[in-house]
Amino acid sequence: MSIMDNAVYVDGKRTANPASIEETCEVTRERGGTAWVDLAWPEPDEIRAVAEEFSLHHLAVEDAIHAHQRPKIEHYDDVIFVVLHPARSVDDDGDGHVDRVEFGEVHAWVGPDFVVTIRRSVTPDLGAMRGRLEQEPDLLRLGPVAILTALLDEVVDTYRPVVARLRGDIDQIEDQLFSRDPEVSFRIYEATREVIGLQRATGPLVDMLQELHDAKQRYVGGEPGTEHLDADLPQGPLWVELLRSLRNVLDHAVKHAETSGTFRALLTNALNVHSTLVTQEQNEEMRRMSEISLQQSEQTKKISAWAAILFAPTLIGTIYGMNFDYMPELHWVLGYPLALAGMLGLGGVFYWIFKKVGWL
Repeated sequence: MSIMDNAVYVDGKRTANPASIEETCEVTRERGGTAWVDLAWPEPDEIRAVAEEFSLHHLAVEDAIHAHQRPKIEHYDDVIFVVLHPARSVDDDGDGHVDRVEFGEVHAWVGPDFVVTIRRSVTPDLGAMRGRLEQEPDLLRLGPVAILTALLDEVVDTYRPVVARLRGDIDQIEDQLFSRDPEVSFRIYEATREVIGLQRATGPLVDMLQELHDAKQRYVGGEPGTEHLDADLPQGPLWVELLRSLRNVLDHAVKHAETSGTFRALLTNALNVHSTLVTQEQNEEMRRMSEISLQQSEQTKKISAWAAILFAPTLIGTIYGMNFDYMPELHWVLGYPLALAGMLGLGGVFYWIFKKVGWL
């Protein structure tokens, strides 16, 4: 089975490392502790086996098996099912520069005495998170809610470098806009795709955290009907501090969600400006082509006009120079002068006509 870690905590301390899920459930019930099972890229049969031992709802199990779920929180009696989308920056070609943003998926079942996490993502590092929690037994003593809060904090922290990277990309795009760089449109579309992914990850997360924060706050206040949320949890300073941590995570998530909305608006404006600049370039090119076409048309008119002018004497000369024996003008003293005068006269008439219509 793809179990990354499997432990039972009692009074905030790791007391057992069960070899199987069945043993985990038995030890948890016997010692009254909290079980935390962490799975990485499990097979469907492995998920079903864990679900059977912890009596997980079949709808949440099907969501975990099929994956590709939107970020959400669902309640099944006293068990919460959470879907999160952590993010990471990826350097595909190894040149030290981030090439793209990748969004993973983390599922978590949080019950009264257990937490089951399923990760299909490189980030966050739940092993490191577990190690930090084990260094704070007083916090871990608060049970599954402490683990869930730490998980939410880890996921929200994955967005910080992504937001910084996207901010740098948008600054570069704004610089490229007026440099007429042909690659700017591709960068705008790539950045927009990543920003939309960030919005899809952070938008629902804000509502999820707000719901959890309000529910835990009501529990601390002792409102009726909230006893099932975290039975037997102490309502001391640690619990208040945990509530503050959850509110801090909520604040960060709200900030990232608002920033992603701002980024999308900036990219939309950048795309509009780019489209305007491209349209202006096309209009300028069309204007230049129209001017060239107009110039060519003027030249064509002049060539056509001179061709017509030269056509008249050519026609007369051609007819006059034919080898006819009996042509009166051949033996007439004024024959050639009149022929030449007719050529010049007809050419002059054509020149006057073309000049008048503006072809010359």
